[in-house]
Amino acid sequence: MSFLAGSVAGAVVSGGVYYGFSSLMQSRTTQLRTDLHLLSERLVTASTIVPPPPASTRVVHRPFLTLVQSRWNQEVASVFATAAKWEQHASEWGRKLLYGERS
Repeated sequence: MSFLAGSVAGAVVSGGVYYGFSSLMQSRTTQLRTDLHLLSERLVTASTIVPPPPASTRVVHRPFLTLVQSRWNQEVASVFATAAKWEQHASEWGRKLLYGERS
């Protein structure tokens, strides 16, 4: 008799768990279907999208910053030009030292 009672009790418990999960899944599916329908209706009936302002109106002109950047770029360019000139002079000096003076 206990085998039969245990089997019936297990079937009732598993049936209850199954019913609970099934009911939960069904209610969530219904809720998600309703939410999706509402969102799609809002998307269809939405007014036209206002485009963002053009980039030219969003650019902020900063003359001082532009002046500082320009001056910085000039200084960096002059440093590289000076280094190139020193390299050329060093190369000429080394050539004269190794191969003698050419006229």
